[in-house]
Amino acid sequence: MAPAIAPADLGFFSTLASAGSLSAAARELGITTPAVSKHLALMESRIGVPLVNRTTRRMSLTPEGELYLERARLILGEIEGMAQMLGASKATPQGLLRVNATLGFGRSHVAPLISRFARKYPQVEVQLQLSVNPPAPTEDLFDVCVRFGAPPDSRLIARHIAPNRRLLCAAPAYLARRGTPKVPSDLARHNCIGIRQGEEAYGVWRLASGRGRSARTEAVKTRGSLSTNDGEIAVNWALDGHGILMRAEWDIERYLRTGRLVQVLPQYFTPDADIYAVYPQQHQMAARVRAFVDFLVLSFTQQAAAKG
Repeated sequence: MAPAIAPADLGFFSTLASAGSLSAAARELGITTPAVSKHLALMESRIGVPLVNRTTRRMSLTPEGELYLERARLILGEIEGMAQMLGASKATPQGLLRVNATLGFGRSHVAPLISRFARKYPQVEVQLQLSVNPPAPTEDLFDVCVRFGAPPDSRLIARHIAPNRRLLCAAPAYLARRGTPKVPSDLARHNCIGIRQGEEAYGVWRLASGRGRSARTEAVKTRGSLSTNDGEIAVNWALDGHGILMRAEWDIERYLRTGRLVQVLPQYFTPDADIYAVYPQQHQMAARVRAFVDFLVLSFTQQAAAKG
């Protein structure tokens, strides 16, 4: 009697799910579309539940298909990891590496590091996609996602790359003209530059004072005449003296050093935005992923040491 789940089914179904359609999977696997359909039908027959909802234009996974895919990719990742640990795959990192990062940070910091990484590992083909609103890492569209803040999803591995704070800042000319806030409530009387990104509440800035049990957080509803979904544009507006901005330290530190921007309310703490490399568990043993994440950690550590 044939087993309900055959080892070959795992890779087949992972490819099918990533391809998004029977015809695309057929091209990926180098077989015909009817052959893909037949293989899928045999899998569903053996298991006894449908794995895919089929329509004339698209396909989607059933709840059982989602569970099957999650477990299949975990098993495939464990197999790859076991092979590497047994010495079956000690080659130089190679193959396609899909990287995602936020637009401004990716352009300023991740892209230059990829340029250096590509020189060190010429057999790795890197695809970098920058997003204003990055997709959830659980969608498995990328091998590594560079993110601010650790994800809550336990199915993901989050490797801490570098500490990072959000700071309030403004140009000296703006503060000379409008005055310097002394307490968080003063922000309500200032022009605050808004950034519409991610799922954070727009226009609400949270500032904390004290530590431990004495910590107190105040939420301030800000207003301003300028807003954007691009952090670099917002920084440029702050440099031009249009208002007060909350931005990650990595994006504004060079302007703080030169005095083009001045930190506002430095005695208050704003939410941390530590930088993480996030990737699915099944990718952790891939040589190209390990090499890239290790390269990121080392590079950011060296940069932080040089600044210190």
